[in-house]
Amino acid sequence: MEKKQNYVIPIIVMILLFGMISFVTNLASPMGDILKHQFQIPNWQGTLGVFANFIAYAVMGIPAGNMLQKRGYKRTALIAVSVGFIGVGIQTLSGVCSSFGIYLLGAFIAGFSMCLLNTVVNPMLNRLGGGGNKGNQLIQFGGTFNSLCGTAVIILTGLLIPQGIKNAHINDVFPLMYTALAIFAFAFIVILLTNIPENEQRAATQSHEAQRSPLSYRHFLLGAIGIFIYVGVEVGIPNVMNKWLQNPDLNVLGNGVNAEAVAGSIAATYWFLMLVGRLVGGLVGSKVSPRAMIGTVATIAIVLVLAAMFVPTVMVKFPAFNGAQGFGMESVPLAAALLVCTGLCTSVMWGGIFNLAVEGLGQSTEKASGIFMALVCGGGILPLLQNGVVDIFGNGAYLTSYWVVVAGFAYILFYALAGSRIVNKE
Repeated sequence: MEKKQNYVIPIIVMILLFGMISFVTNLASPMGDILKHQFQIPNWQGTLGVFANFIAYAVMGIPAGNMLQKRGYKRTALIAVSVGFIGVGIQTLSGVCSSFGIYLLGAFIAGFSMCLLNTVVNPMLNRLGGGGNKGNQLIQFGGTFNSLCGTAVIILTGLLIPQGIKNAHINDVFPLMYTALAIFAFAFIVILLTNIPENEQRAATQSHEAQRSPLSYRHFLLGAIGIFIYVGVEVGIPNVMNKWLQNPDLNVLGNGVNAEAVAGSIAATYWFLMLVGRLVGGLVGSKVSPRAMIGTVATIAIVLVLAAMFVPTVMVKFPAFNGAQGFGMESVPLAAALLVCTGLCTSVMWGGIFNLAVEGLGQSTEKASGIFMALVCGGGILPLLQNGVVDIFGNGAYLTSYWVVVAGFAYILFYALAGSRIVNKE
């Protein structure tokens, strides 16, 4: 019992870091919409900020896992927040210089930080929870705060550009940049003063288990592919939906509304529902297996996305911010409401897939976490593919692009039903 009490502060720190990951990562999506109009670039180029942020995972993922094994959780976390401060600082500088290239550089460096933080946070929370259902439960609670920060940054971005997306500039969202810088500085001090338990077996690298690559485990390999796909669809759903709803050529939301604020708040509702889903997942996580949880939500997600793609063009009332008019019930397409509801499904997928994939890896868990982080780059690649579909087939193809999402959820369902089963009996 005393040991668990000593873990309270490390758990709180890891959950705070989970929130930082979402705050900085989710800022890239609305920033892409601002950059698209500020620099007059197509949809796919407007997604390059998200791509730069996530492709950094592909570069840094495996080195991050090695760093975690050699330097431990605390030192890796301190390096991560320092790099994050630099990355966000460069993005802020891009607003002063009005340079798209400098912004992409900052997004890329910030991606290094997010990769390092993810590499630390996930195995640490899983370990503090003792693995299994309890470990999954703790990751879900961390994901709840992650979703809260993701929801906040989307809403705040929409409120900071009341003049419309066509007239927005990077410096309009400077308050969010300054907030991110302050969060990094505060986190550095907290981590520095916090006693974070390290893996006592970290130095025991001579065993056969430690030398074995996590990729030799079938359930981990398929789970790593699952994470690549999951992050891609998680980011792509609200990213493309937000662009669709605020497209001035389509006028989807009709006249008399602040399309940017309404679209931003609808996209933020997706992240809010992820918060709700993760909170529920955390509450039931000790009683429901990750395999059953993921299989159920993947099936529901497929149904919701297909319904959104083929439902008739009908407007429904939805709670949203309408700029200066404040919060109220706004008319939005039924398809958008269905897509928002998938947030309840995607909410628990990250923790469940990670939990299933690292089951039984032992001392290979740190390296496995690094490989996982490398494949988080799917969050930049699949949304780029979705936006490419829109550019190729025209503005009417926003919903058509969600076939990419359906295929992704189908794979995750396969992983839950069959791919996650451990076949390496040794």
